[in-house]
Order: sequence, then C-alpha cells, then structure tokens
Amino acid sequence: MPAPPAARKRPAPDPYRVLARRDPVLKRLMHEHGRPDPFVHHDGGRTGDDYFAALVLDISGQQLSIAAAFAVYDRIAAATGGRPHPAGVIALGPDGLRACGLSRAKAAYVTGLAERQLSGAIDLRGLDRLSDEEAMAALRALPGIGRWTAETFLLHGLRRPDVLPADDIGIRRAVRREWALDAAPGAEEVRRRGLAWSPYRSYAAALLWRSLRLTTPPPK
Repeated sequence: MPAPPAARKRPAPDPYRVLARRDPVLKRLMHEHGRPDPFVHHDGGRTGDDYFAALVLDISGQQLSIAAAFAVYDRIAAATGGRPHPAGVIALGPDGLRACGLSRAKAAYVTGLAERQLSGAIDLRGLDRLSDEEAMAALRALPGIGRWTAETFLLHGLRRPDVLPADDIGIRRAVRREWALDAAPGAEEVRRRGLAWSPYRSYAAALLWRSLRLTTPPPK
C-alpha cells in the first residue's frame, strides 16, 4: 500500500490581508500608504541588532522628538567608540552621559541598565525566549522603562508581530484622524480597538505611523 502523500503545509497568513478583512479603515490605509514592514530598522541602522544599544536609544527618546533622540544617542555612540555598550557606558559614567544630553534621571537609567547587563542581572538576549507578557514584565522591572519603552522595544527590537504601543501620541493621533473621532482617544480606547487586529497589531501600528508621517514626543 503506498504511503499517504505528505500533508501540505499551509502558507503563513498575510498579516495585511487579515487586517484588511477585519477593518475597512486599515484596508483603505493600505491602498493609500502600502504595506510598511514593521520590523525594518527605524533608526537608520544606528542600533543594528544590538539590544542594549536599542534600549539606550529608546530611553534617550523618552519625551523627545525622534530627531532629538537621535542626536543624543549619536553623541553617546561617539563617546563610547561606536554603538553604546555596557562597559563603555560605565566608563563614561553619569556625568559623561549628561554631557551627551541625557537628563540626570535618564543617565541613571542607562547606567543602571549597563550595570545589570554586565552583572548578569538581566540577559537582554534571553528576552528572545520569553513570551510577550514575560518580556514586558522583565523590561518594566528595570528603572526608567515604562510601558511605551517596553512595547517599542518588543516591536522594533524583538520584532514581535502583535504589539500596539497605544500610549504613543502618534498612534493615538492617527486613530483619531482615520476614524474621524471628535478627540484623540486614550490609550485604553486604542487598546480596545486594537483587539480586533490581533495577532498582527505590530503591522497595524506600522501602518498608522506611516499614515501620520509625523514625529511626536513619546511618553515613558
């Protein structure tokens, strides 16, 4: 008796096709703005695949425009001899970080992150093995890392497909404009709306950012 044919492997769903079926507004935005890759380097290649450097950039960018965050990060990178790394940050010290443009609090956060990475108190590469919820909890346990920073890192750093940084001002403004709301929605309202976009909320976020094409100061 011949062996049964091998089961055909189903192709992975196209995230944008799924979103288009679920939400007519997102479908319209795809026609207008294409299908942005949520995982392309959003920082001009500054951090590459270096998780520590990516978090330094994310912390630097709290409450700043993207251009200002890049300027501060670039000064830290130059002062540490390339991409920021834990030993270089420790050698630079809080005063050196402040000279690069970080606030006193952010300098303490970045120094603390470097110390924890060097001591093994946190293994940033180990986040790859954690679920989204576990990775979020590990990141938010670090001083200076709030929900926005953790979600942004999950999306751009860990390249998780189902992350919606609802605290992001740009995301909220895009939702207000594209759904013709009377006022900018709160983060919880954006999260409720985004439930219909799971498990591809990162793609929806990328599309909303693309539609806005606006730099806005993010929260911590």
